[in-house]
Amino acid sequence: MNKQKKHIGFFEKYLTLWVALCIVAGIGLGHFAGDTVQVLSTLEVFRVNIPVAILVWLMIYPMMLQVDFSSIKKVGNRPKGLILTVVVNWLIKPFTMAFFAWIFFTKLYAAFISPEMAGEYIAGAILLGAAPCTAMVFVWSYLTDGDPNYTLVQVSVNDLIILVAFVPIVGFLLGITNIQIPYDTLVASVLIFVVVPLVAGYFTHKILIRLHGEDWFRNQFLPRFKPVSIVALLTTLVLLFAFQGTTILNRPLIILLVAIPLVIQTYFIFFIAWFGGRWLKLPHAICSPAAMIGASNFFELAVAVAIALFGLQSPAALVTVVGVLVEVPVMLSLVALANKWRF
Repeated sequence: MNKQKKHIGFFEKYLTLWVALCIVAGIGLGHFAGDTVQVLSTLEVFRVNIPVAILVWLMIYPMMLQVDFSSIKKVGNRPKGLILTVVVNWLIKPFTMAFFAWIFFTKLYAAFISPEMAGEYIAGAILLGAAPCTAMVFVWSYLTDGDPNYTLVQVSVNDLIILVAFVPIVGFLLGITNIQIPYDTLVASVLIFVVVPLVAGYFTHKILIRLHGEDWFRNQFLPRFKPVSIVALLTTLVLLFAFQGTTILNRPLIILLVAIPLVIQTYFIFFIAWFGGRWLKLPHAICSPAAMIGASNFFELAVAVAIALFGLQSPAALVTVVGVLVEVPVMLSLVALANKWRF
């Protein structure tokens, strides 16, 4: 019997197209309604832009609804896959991302980018590298026949680690690149975009499953939030490009220049995690999602923190959005590779 081919969801499959359309729509909005859009950039608390905060929260909260911390206790019999995920995501990935960004933006691109601008481009890359994937990894795991329960454990552990590791790692890496860090804004961003939706999602998850059961929660409640998350993501991207339009029009190749180190980092981390999993003799169903988590990013968090720290018009924010742009085509190529190398 032939195995049924698995398919990615319509929105996820064409995410790169939607981002490209958001670039066009945002640039047009910025050109024709520049003054009106500018007003939105002044609505801030602790340098966190309120409209963007609301939109990002609407993106992140549905992801946190899927997290089940009670599943962590099931990992005791198979700890090696979780150890691999933690090591790759927190001891390797942030530092290799910073290294590749430093090489490209300060050395290889020195003729095109000033040192001041290079620092912010590096900062955006650091924010991506310090935020392992939370939502899309379930899609990549599904497409490569990953163990869904184990993937949930890996994601849940990463979400807990983000609470304590994201701020010090980002602070350290930004510090060694001589970028001034407003720690109050960085901490406030983690509280707003991780702690609050994580706590809200946890209690919503527990209460609704107790009241209506797991099947209703997975098959009826969660799908209702998908359109909300999608609209919030696309609206955020339009808003970002409304502010970035002038930069892009003046330097149309900047997106390509930014994309190159991000793509190299993605493949590099995938290979480290994949061959690390093979060395640990992990089964394919655990090795594959472990590699996918390391390769992909929690770009919603990275976008939000970049805006909070550096502003809507910053090079750092642009880098995080380019991360969204390249995510799907690159990850789909890695899905194909993982399936080809199935063992």
